[in-house]
Amino acid sequence: MTLTETHDATRGARTFFVVHPLDDEPEIKVDIEHMGRMQMTTTVRVCLLALRGYLLLMCGLLGFRVLQLAGWVRG
Repeated sequence: MTLTETHDATRGARTFFVVHPLDDEPEIKVDIEHMGRMQMTTTVRVCLLALRGYLLLMCGLLGFRVLQLAGWVRG
């Protein structure tokens, strides 16, 4: 929702109007087709690789546990 402010000079008071997003003008979106690759620092790259490794490890453990519960793997 958008909050717009108007000033009433006759009463010296400020008035606020709330505009619902469906009634508001559409905003200009960012054109991502002409943007290049995002620049990442070394720290960000290492953290994303660590997150990827963690997620792969957790998916592997989940798969192993499911196979254990199905009785296909003893462990």
